[in-house]
Amino acid sequence: MGVVSEPTQHSDLADLDDLVVRMAGVGVRRGGNTLLADLDWSVELDERWVVLGPNGAGKTTLLRLAAAELHPTSGTVHVLGERLGRVDVFELRPRIGFTSAALANRVPGDETVRDVVISAGYAVLGRWREAYESLDTERADELLAALGIKHLATRTFGTLSEGERKRTLIARSLMTDPEMLLLDEPAAGLDLGGREDLVARLSTFAMDPDAPAMVLVTHHVEEIPPGFTHALLLGDGRTVASGLIDDVLTSENLSATFGQDLMLQRSGDRFFARRR
Repeated sequence: MGVVSEPTQHSDLADLDDLVVRMAGVGVRRGGNTLLADLDWSVELDERWVVLGPNGAGKTTLLRLAAAELHPTSGTVHVLGERLGRVDVFELRPRIGFTSAALANRVPGDETVRDVVISAGYAVLGRWREAYESLDTERADELLAALGIKHLATRTFGTLSEGERKRTLIARSLMTDPEMLLLDEPAAGLDLGGREDLVARLSTFAMDPDAPAMVLVTHHVEEIPPGFTHALLLGDGRTVASGLIDDVLTSENLSATFGQDLMLQRSGDRFFARRR
């Protein structure tokens, strides 16, 4: 498949408390298809990872494992110090912020933006009879303001643009002050202005030393926010390259990942790619 850089490795004796994710020899098979194979990957508390790869590379499967939404077929997965299969995932998931297109499809269209965010603290989608406290409202409004959409707090989710929905769900994912933030293609479907605004806001989060560990899945190097420290390149469910972003993001590795002769360019803290 191409040149494979040395994957990020951690000693078997490493304290799991220092890792938010640790996968060893992980494989996922469904219906006779191999979605991930022989994957070793670790994420530390202060790291910000981008996961890149073509459609079908296993990116969303990887994120669902990290979100404790999926169990591996083989190998071991530790999330926030707990091994999947030996922990109550319903107690684990509130410690993880996760946003994806699948989640967006489950949000009731008549739910207000503020309630979409607040309800994350109660592990529900759709407000029922919960009596939200003023602290909940204040926290939600702070997050909406940080993402530039506080003025939409009383609008219903179904009336929002694609970009506004993305930012609402990111605010929701931060509501519980998670220990890890997982973002599955947050810029997908956005126009140029919407993408650049989101990239800038995610960059601000990434550079905040108090922010949780972050993992962002994307198809496009242009969507990598400045401040991200590591990269994992996936192809056909296997690791192509993994490690520090400056070492991993090369024209050679990107070409091997996407199966084309690609040229990677950099301007400041941003990346761009095109076919030769």
